[in-house]
Order: sequence, then C-alpha cells, then structure tokens
Amino acid sequence: MRNEYAAELGLSEADLAADWLTQFARWYADAAASGLPEPNAMVVGTADAAGRPSGRTVLLKAYDREGFVFFTNHGSRKGVEALANPYASLVFPWFPLHRQVVVAGRIEPIDRTETEAYFASRPRGSQLGAWASTQSRVIPDRAALEASYRGAAERFGETAPIPTPPDWGGLRVRPETVEFWQGRANRLHDRLRFRRTADPGGTADDGHWIVERLAP
Repeated sequence: MRNEYAAELGLSEADLAADWLTQFARWYADAAASGLPEPNAMVVGTADAAGRPSGRTVLLKAYDREGFVFFTNHGSRKGVEALANPYASLVFPWFPLHRQVVVAGRIEPIDRTETEAYFASRPRGSQLGAWASTQSRVIPDRAALEASYRGAAERFGETAPIPTPPDWGGLRVRPETVEFWQGRANRLHDRLRFRRTADPGGTADDGHWIVERLAP
C-alpha cells in the first residue's frame, strides 16, 4: 500500500509565509476548500507523569498567535495528562493534499470566560452531552450513558440556559515548533519548521522564530 506523490508539488523557503500563523491559515483554508471532511480534525498527543503517551483525534476550535485551542472534560485522559505533564503535540493529517502540519508546545487551560462563551455557542444536545458523560471513565454499558443524558435533559429542561460543567473547558497548545510537511516524489518530502528561540537572557516565550529545513 504505497502512493507516489506528485513531483511538481513542493514547499520552498520562498513559498513560505513570514510567520507560522499566516502559513497555517493558508494551508487550513486550502484544506477547508478542498472538501476534506472535518479539516479541523487533529491528532492530540499527550503523556502522563511517567511519560507514557496517548493520542486521540479532536477538533480544533480556535487558533491565533497564542496557539491552538480545543475543548474537553478536564477529568478525561487527555485533560488529566495535560495538567500533569503540560506538553502536547498536534498533527493535522491532510492526506488528500499530501500535507500535514505538526505542532509541539506547552499546553494550558484557557481563561474560564472563553470556555463559557464557547460552551454557550454549542448545540443544546452537545451541552447536555457534556454534563452526561464522565469522559474516559469506565461505564457499565450504553444504557447507563443514555440514562445519564436523560437525567441531564430533565435537570435543565427544554429552554433554560445550560451552565458550563465545572470540569469541562478549553486547552491551548502554545507552539514551540510548527512544521509544515509537503509530500514529494521518491519520499524526498519538504519539511519546513518554524522554531521559537529564546532571546539572550530571556525565555522561549519572549523569543523569536527561525525557519529550518528538516531531512525527510
């Protein structure tokens, strides 16, 4: 099972935007325009305090110069790991475009007001689902989950605003590296990485970005 990538496709330093955010916005727009199902789907990798990794696919809900945001129950596996070992990786697998974006950086909870604003925008069924599910915990069967959902629906009724669950919220990955990967013929892929470097006497957070080409 092997696909050969088109020789004419490529990503050169001259093609690259001046900053990772602009470059990501370009490729994200391409993915959305291409008709890919859920172009905002990304694989989130975390690790527990002992360094044991886990991964799952979630949906990107916002991005800006500060980083990439998704939402989850903080008691879920990814939520617990993110708070215990605050580093994560993200992979956007845009296979039909022969592209992927790989992000690595620190992960942190977003401001509660941002979480509540997003939760209020969710469909009512999704809001009830957040209350009904003790995410990542063992449950006896499907019937128990559906009973929990019915309980939440009865609790909040049909029209009353549903508050944000206390253990549910947003997480932001603040990138330290953002790699843009473009498939090329003969497995000689283009890999251009923005990497944040620390200013002398400072930290990576107040540094600047450099671009590096990586061997495929």
